Parts: sequence; C-alpha cells; structure tokens
Amino acid sequence: MASAHMSTMRLPQTTYYRNTFAPQQQPARPAADVRDDYERWYTEGVPSNRMSLSLRSGILSEVGWALDRLCRLCHNESFLLSSIPGLIDGLFDWPEWYIMEGYKYSSDENFLFSPPPDYSRKRRYALESLFVLRNVALYEPNAQDLANHSHTLPLILTALSTLQHDRDEDSEFMLNIIDLYHVVAAAKIIILPTTLPAYNPLHSLTKTVSQSSNRSMIIAAFTALTVTLSNPVNTPNISADSRAVAASIRYLPLFADKSLVDASLNYLYVHISNMAMAKAFLLRPDLPAVLRILVTLLLDEQEKLEEKVVQDISGTVHTVPAVTVLTRDHILTKEELDELLGKPEPQRCYDWFVLFLSPYPILYLTSARMKTMFVAKPDGEVTQVDFWNLYKDVFSPHSEQYPLLVASDVIKNVNAVFPEAQAMVLQGPVQRFIVRGVDRRKDPVANERFKCQWDRSECSASIFSTPGELYEHLLEHLTAIELSESPCLWSTCPRDPMLKSNLRSHILTHLPSQQPLTKHPSQSDTVTLPSSNSPYPIENPTTRSPPPPRSTTIDFQRPLVDPPSIALTALLCLRILFRTSFASADAAPRVDADHFGFPGIMEEQDDQDLDGTNEIGETEKEGERRGRKAFASVHKLLEEVRIRDDVLMGWIFEMVDAGLTGIYLI
Repeated sequence: MASAHMSTMRLPQTTYYRNTFAPQQQPARPAADVRDDYERWYTEGVPSNRMSLSLRSGILSEVGWALDRLCRLCHNESFLLSSIPGLIDGLFDWPEWYIMEGYKYSSDENFLFSPPPDYSRKRRYALESLFVLRNVALYEPNAQDLANHSHTLPLILTALSTLQHDRDEDSEFMLNIIDLYHVVAAAKIIILPTTLPAYNPLHSLTKTVSQSSNRSMIIAAFTALTVTLSNPVNTPNISADSRAVAASIRYLPLFADKSLVDASLNYLYVHISNMAMAKAFLLRPDLPAVLRILVTLLLDEQEKLEEKVVQDISGTVHTVPAVTVLTRDHILTKEELDELLGKPEPQRCYDWFVLFLSPYPILYLTSARMKTMFVAKPDGEVTQVDFWNLYKDVFSPHSEQYPLLVASDVIKNVNAVFPEAQAMVLQGPVQRFIVRGVDRRKDPVANERFKCQWDRSECSASIFSTPGELYEHLLEHLTAIELSESPCLWSTCPRDPMLKSNLRSHILTHLPSQQPLTKHPSQSDTVTLPSSNSPYPIENPTTRSPPPPRSTTIDFQRPLVDPPSIALTALLCLRILFRTSFASADAAPRVDADHFGFPGIMEEQDDQDLDGTNEIGETEKEGERRGRKAFASVHKLLEEVRIRDDVLMGWIFEMVDAGLTGIYLI
C-alpha cells in the first residue's frame, strides 16, 4: 500500500539552476557573396590568381571554370588583362594548340563519327580563349597589351595561312582571328616584296572576300584589308587586278545589307585612293555600272533623310464680278448735235460742255434735258488735247456758220462748267497737259443676245428685250419673202433653201434662251484679271491675257540632316573617279568662284610642262575618255542628288556640269 501510494504521489518540482539573463544578440556577420559576376577573389591581381592558375593547369575542368568566367568578364570595359599576371599567356595556350595540332583532326574522315569528348572540349576551350581575346581587344588598353605581346602576331599569321575559310569547322576560329587581326595588328604590320607567303596575310584575306559565302567573315576580311592597305607603307601591295576589287563591286548593289556595303565601299575607297589604281580603274568595263550604283546609293540614303516642303507662291489675285454691265464712251446723238449747231460761240461751247461735262445725267433746254458726255470724277483725268480734239471733231464741219474757238478758250471753259476741275501740267520725261476732276461719261451697252441677225447680220432693227419680241420680228422677215422656198439668212447659217413652213420652225433654233446660261457649281462668281491695271470688261473676252492661278503651291524635298557615313564614302569614291577622269590640264575646270578645282592640277605651266615631259600616255588618255563618257551617262541621276552641306552639294553641281560638257571632251 505504501509503495503504491508512493508511486502515485506527485513530487514537488525543484530548480537546480539559477535564473540567468539572456545575453544581447550581436548582428549576424554578412556571408560572402559567391556569385561569379560579383566575387572578387578570383580577379585579384596576384600571381596566385585562381583563373590564371586554372588556365595553365592543364586540368580540363579547371580550364573550363576559368574560361566560363572570363567569357562574362570580357564584356566589361573595366576588365584589364594586365591586372592579372600570366592571364594573357594562359589565353594563348589553347588557340596555339588548335592551329598546331587541333585543326588536323577536323577532316572528313574523322567527322564521319562524333569526335572524342576530350577533343571537343579542347576545341571549345580554344574557341572560348580566342573569343575572350577578341572581345577584350576592343578596349584600347587591352589592345595595346595584345599588340605588344610576343604570341599575338605569330598566332594570327599562322592561323591565316593554315586554316581554311571554307571549312565549317574552322569558320568561327577564322572569324575571331580576322577580327583580332584588324583590331590589334593590321595597322602595325608591314608587308614588303620580300615577305614570305606564310607571313603575308593579304593572300588569305583576299581569298576570303572573293570566295567565301560567310557574310560575317567577308565583312571582317574587308575591314582587315582596308586597315592594312591604309598604311602608306603597304600601298605597293595594291594591284589593279585584285580579286578583292571585283568582290567589293559585286557586293555594292546589296543596299539592304548596310554593313556589307559599308565594308565594300571602304575597301574600294582605299583602292582608288592610289592614283595609279584610280587610273587603272577607269579602264574597267564595268565603270559605268559602278558609277550608277554609287549614285543610286546616294539617292537611296537621301530618301530617308528628307522632308516634303510645300510652299505657297501665289501672288496678289485681282478679281472683278463675273456679271457686269459693259459700258462705252457716250457719243452725241443726232438730236443733241442739231440742238447745238444753231448756237453762236461761246454759248455753243458752254452748252457743249453742259452736254459733255454735267456731273450727273441732266436734260438741256427742253423739258427732258440731254444726257451728258462727261461726269465729275475726283480721280479722273482727260488730256487737254482730247478736249480740243473732241470739240474740233464735232464742230469743225460746221465752222462756216460759226467759227471755232481756239484751244486755250476751250480749256478755260471747262473750269466755267466744272469749278472743281483743274488744268495742270505733269512733269516727267514727256510733259502731260491734263484736266483733272472730270472723265468721259459711260453709256451701258445693251444685251446683244436678242439682236436680230437676219440678212446676214445686216438687220437695222434695235435690240429686243425678250425672245418673243425677236420671234415676232423674224416672222415679219418671213412674211416679206415672196418665194415658196428660201435659205436661212440668220448670220452665217449654212442651211439650204427650204419651204417657208419649215423655215418658220428652223428659226426657232437661233433664238437665245430667256434664262441666262447656267454656271457649273465649280465656277466662281468672280473673274481673275492678269493684273490690277487690266481693263474689264472688254468687248472680246477671248483676247484677254491668261490670268495667274488663284492658288499656286510648289512642293519639293529638302534634306534634314547630313548624309550617313556610307553615303559620304560613296560620294568620296565618285569624287576621286571624277577628278581622275578630268585630270588632264586641258580638260579639267580651273579653280575660280564657281569651281573647286582639282588638287594636283597646276594653274600655270612649269618648265617640265614646256618641255613636254609630263604628257600623259595613250592608256591614260583612253581611261580619261572612258571616265568622262561614264560621268556623262549618269549626270541625269546626279541632278536628283540633294545634300544639306553646301560644299558637298558643290561637288555634285561640279560633276553635273562636267557631265554635261564631258560629252564634247570624249
């Protein structure tokens, strides 16, 4: 019982450790960032750098680890090869192995089956090493280090002479080698006539641009050739029959591939920059086609850099209402003349002025006064001679009854009738004697649409107001005809004789409509005059000079910016060939205010010219003749070229002018 009780008893809990306070926790120490693009321990500039040691270790896994990181580091411009000792030597190991031994395994027999894994890894390491060298060379300090390294030039020259551009296994290696060549060694290499083929990169590069189908390799090879031959020491290696020239011309029409065309143009520019090569180029049968391609390239690039400009050149438009009343100077009627002839002078002159110079229509000496011939007009003027001639023409036939006044009295009488009129003399080359303040009175001309044209327009009837009145009048003419048949006598109507009943129906075709002619909706309500001084209306509107259009705009293309480098290179090539074609002193334009002249052309003959020792040969003359003929064939295309820069546009103008006159120099 006791034991059972003890087994069920709960013993009190006892604490055998003292209570302690939890210490304050320190902040955790940041762990090292071991990411490949951030970790710095393998990029430290010490001889024991792991990447440098891994590259030289020969352990394939270590080599792969180092190249994997270098392929990413080489994109950073702050990465310097010289900062890691031994790194450059390690990067040359695997490319040198490939050009010495590795490329030999790449044969058709060995590639019937998959290559061994070790060979594939080594080949990949060679490509990655060369890839790193090529990328880091784009940074100037690294390019200088590689250019001064003892392994760079032997590696490049050996690879160009050993590897084949047309083998797929070597194409990537060749591409990186060529890129490394023109960045590092092309500007420094010197090729002499005694240089061995193994050390002459021009043969391999020329073969690549002329035979390869790899676009990237062709561009790289053209660039390498351009940089190499740009060195004046290497210009003797340029030949007129080079396959690279034919290749560059072959690729010029590919305007869609700007990189390839740019590389081809740069090489062509270097080639023809040599005077001897430029003269030889004029003898090529494809010269006209090359010029046409170069000009077309300028036009193709020009379309992308222009804007359409619309300019309004409309002048001042002078218009008058289309419907106006035709007027003419008033002429004395027989009744007015008879009223004046029986009066003595000077009363007759006064009354004549009242008839001619009244400021508004009045009637004279009767309950219905006569119409006037002149009106007051502040800005009007009539010459004094006109006044005298009008007076003399009216009354001189009747001078036997009453003698005429002298001219001075006639002019004085104008002021008696019109006090505001002033006789004056206008000074000038020819003095003009005028009377200002009066003008001839105008009478409205009746609408002649309803005038009778019977008897071949000899009818003396007055103008009618409606077609009905005109028709009734024509019926009177028909009634007066006694014959049963008669021709139509309306104006110039050519109808043959017909019965009077038919003639009555026929004359209806000559009657004008009562309603005015309808206008087309597009016809304006005004008439445009040639100038502000043009008379209107006139009796024969068909004799009026044609007016200028109411709205005249011209549109043209205007270049916004200067042409790109590819267009400038094409223009330079054209300029060189142009100067070479017109290089002879008797054909080349002299430098003056309108021409740029030609470098190398002497403005005055020297002693050698007088001796005749500088005369060009027949071959050069033939080349110039062909060049002028070629430029004459493209001058129409050159006229369409527009360049923003005035100097460059002056070159175009000069070539166009010479192309127009070049035909006469052929």
